[in-house]
Formats: sequence, C-alpha cells, structure tokens
Amino acid sequence: MPSRRIRLPASVALLAACLFALPATAASAPTAPESPALPLEELRAFAEVLDRIRSAYVEEVDDRTLFENAIEGMLSRLDPHSSYLNEEAYRSLQEATSGEFGGVGLEVDHEDGLVRVVAPMDGTPAERAGLLPGDLIIRIDDRPVRDMTLSEAVNAMRGEVGSVVELSVRRPGTVELMELSLVRSRIEVPSVSASMLEPGFGYLRVAQFQNRTGNDLRRELARLQDEAEGGLRGLILDLRNNPGGVLQASVAVADTFLASGRIVYTEGRLPSAQVSYSANGEDLGAGVPLIVLINEGSASAAEIVAGALQDHRRAVVLGTPSFGKGSVQTILPLSDERAIKLTTALYFTPGGRSIQAHGIVPDIRVERETNRPRESRSAPREVDLPRHLRGNGESGDSPATSVASDDRQIMEALNILRGMHLLGRSIP
Repeated sequence: MPSRRIRLPASVALLAACLFALPATAASAPTAPESPALPLEELRAFAEVLDRIRSAYVEEVDDRTLFENAIEGMLSRLDPHSSYLNEEAYRSLQEATSGEFGGVGLEVDHEDGLVRVVAPMDGTPAERAGLLPGDLIIRIDDRPVRDMTLSEAVNAMRGEVGSVVELSVRRPGTVELMELSLVRSRIEVPSVSASMLEPGFGYLRVAQFQNRTGNDLRRELARLQDEAEGGLRGLILDLRNNPGGVLQASVAVADTFLASGRIVYTEGRLPSAQVSYSANGEDLGAGVPLIVLINEGSASAAEIVAGALQDHRRAVVLGTPSFGKGSVQTILPLSDERAIKLTTALYFTPGGRSIQAHGIVPDIRVERETNRPRESRSAPREVDLPRHLRGNGESGDSPATSVASDDRQIMEALNILRGMHLLGRSIP
C-alpha cells in the first residue's frame, strides 16, 4: 500500500518542526526531566484536521484563531481550572489580583455549559442584587451563555461604569428564572474589613485574598486590639463566600495567628511544585480565642487558612463544608498579552489532608439562614464540577458537631466565644 502523504500548511509545518526539536533541547538541560516520545500519529491527525478546516470550513478562519481554539480545548478538558488566557482574560486576572476592576462583582466558573456563581463579592452590584453561590446564569443580555466560553461570559458582564447588564438566573431547586438588571460599577474590593461586635469581641472579614491582604489584616487586627478596653476576648474571622486569590496572602493571614509550624504544602510532578510554607513569627492574635466562618463559597486560599488554623487547633471552624478547590494554578505567560493557567499541584493542610474535592469540614456545623425549603439542593462544590481532580484525603460524613439552628452563623460564633470567655477556656 503506498504511503500516504500529508500536505502540511506552513503554520503547521513550523509547529511540527518546533515540537520535534523539543526532546533534544530537553535532553541538553541537565536539570530537566526526560521528555516522553512525541505522539507522531496524533500530531499527524491534528495537522490533517487543521488543514481540512482551513480549506473546507464554510467560512475562512485565520490560523491564529484555530491555534488558540486548539490550545483552549486542550486546557479546558483537563480540569475546571486550567484555561487559556487571551488578552482580555489575562488582563482581567491581573486586575482581580490587584483588587480593582469594572463590572458587577461575581466570582464564576463553568458548570454543564452554564455559568455558575461561586461567590458574589462584598459591596458589589451582584451582592446587592441578591445573587448567591450556586446560582446559574443562563443568559447575559439575551445571549445564551452556552454560546460563550467562560472568559467571554466574564467579559460580557464587564463594561463601562454606569451601563446596565441584564442577567437571567436560575437558583438551584427552582424552575423560574430571575431577571436581574445590574448597573456596572467600579469594583474596588476591600481586602479586609473589621468591626467590634460588642466590647471585647472583634470581627474580621476577608472578602478575597489579594496582594495586600496580609498587611491589611494585621492593620485591622491592631486597630481592634487598640479599641478593646481590657483586651480582646474573642475574634471571628469570616471567610464565607471568599473565592480565594493569591496563595502568599493566605499564608500571611494564617501566619498572623500562628507562631510556628507548617501552614500549607503542595505536591506536583515538577520539583518546583514541591513547596512548603511555615509560620515564622509570633501569634499577633496573642492566643485570643478564634472562630473561623466558612461555607460552600469558601474556596482555595480561604480553605488553606481554615485548614491550617484547624489542624493547629488555633481556631474552631464553624459553618458548612467549604468548596473543595485544593489545586494550584500556575500562570505561564506566552507573551505580554497571552498566558495559560495550568494546574500544577495540589494543596495539603499541615496534617496532610488534601483539600481537593473534599474541602474543609467545620468543627461545628451551622447552616446559613435561608428561606429556601430544606429539600432544596445545596450549592455545588468542587467535587460536583466536571473533570475535577480527585484528592487523596478521606471523604465521608462530616464529623462536625451538628448545631440545628436557623440563626445567623456569626451570632452562633459570638455565642460560643461568650461562653468560652465565661468559662475561662481557650480553643480545645
């Protein structure tokens, strides 16, 4: 049978030439792991599909679009958090970590082709409109989100300050759609807020982990300590609906309340993914009783803090099980305008528990106040996402103490702190 010749486009031939050169380059680097053999048959199939699309598709598509679509497809099928960042998405990521961007203030991800709310950000149009974790966005300005990538949906919700975006939203357990009109505003998410709930009992809220979060938290903690006549008797650290953010910021927050010991460590295939972070200072909370609030909207960096303080028995964790995002994403720039976000490792608590797909189980379980029926489906967590990575921690029923209460979680935490103060007890 005659050999089959495949005519390669110039762009594909250049790609193949670059790929074929990779093993020799890797082998010449003494610290690089040995590269596996290239899948030649798969590369030939890829080249042929690309060539046929370029020549036969009903509309002409430029090579850049085809390659970007291929890259996006490779990453999106790995897990829910690996993705291709085009110019707009890359800029949005940089804005989010700086704490300022324009839009409605939602942390979202993909679920079955729809856009799912992970958490509304405090003080934003989305939060004021009553959006909750688990809500599904069906349409944006009458455009079905099934026609959009996640980055396209995010960009559609952003826009000029003062302009209006229309959202059609379905809440889990309901059939009717909520039609919401949100006025876009400049989103300047406060990293940390603080208040004194009553004399001696302070409240710290971390809305999102940004570059400045550690310094902001230490400043607000010092202010509460100055305001508390006779000293602080108890603290509440509220991480509910906190979607995560910068890893180093979560380490700084946990370090604020730990004098020593490991905070979090990561494991991955590459040597650079084997990282451990430890506390290296004093407990700036001076050992005051601490309760950490979490719920299904607490993810990633928020889970690192809760897990570290729980494992070191520095805090009582109260609320409902967290989201369960225990994977590490590394941003790998392709140029000044484009990058890929690739899952490279998994987080583990100081005691060796995997956060991935399991989340943090509270010591005391208190359901949030809600008017929804008890049988309504709870908001999805990491374990419910398609293609989620499996953690190696144990699953199973919560060992948490069950507290049947319709009161707000913050009031339950305050009651516990009052009782601990009256009994003269610290964190068990």
